[in-house]
Amino acid sequence: MTKLAAILVRSNFGISKDKKYTLNLLRLFNKNYCVVLDNQPRYIGMLTKIKDYITWGEITEETLLLLLKKRGRLAGNKSLTDDYLKTKNINLDNFTKELFSNKSSLKDIPGLKLFFRLKPPTKGFERGGIKTPFSMGGVLGYRRDKINDLIQRML
Repeated sequence: MTKLAAILVRSNFGISKDKKYTLNLLRLFNKNYCVVLDNQPRYIGMLTKIKDYITWGEITEETLLLLLKKRGRLAGNKSLTDDYLKTKNINLDNFTKELFSNKSSLKDIPGLKLFFRLKPPTKGFERGGIKTPFSMGGVLGYRRDKINDLIQRML
């Protein structure tokens, strides 16, 4: 099963309560926060509801592995290190494969925060503007597998 990555691109200031509630349910608290979700209708409905504030698409195993290595955080804002994973008997390469085959979830790593804080993208967002849909050359909305390029620029 594929996984979806969603990134909050615009600020959640001044939006309706139901959309803000949806952002909080998805753990998209601040700009440039990223979450990884299962590709299920309930999540797709939530993403389409807040499409004017986020961008999302299908994430690959390689990009998820990079995301966990570079931006994975534990409680207390500590980095997710190889030493910590060895104490929990977790191999990150095997874990991402199991994650994509639905044998495990991100919650299986004890203490892992279920969102990732990213930097603004290198060389900025696309030219179409931050308020324009991706299909029209902008940033927002569904971008299929192009989300991997954006995430790698934001690491």
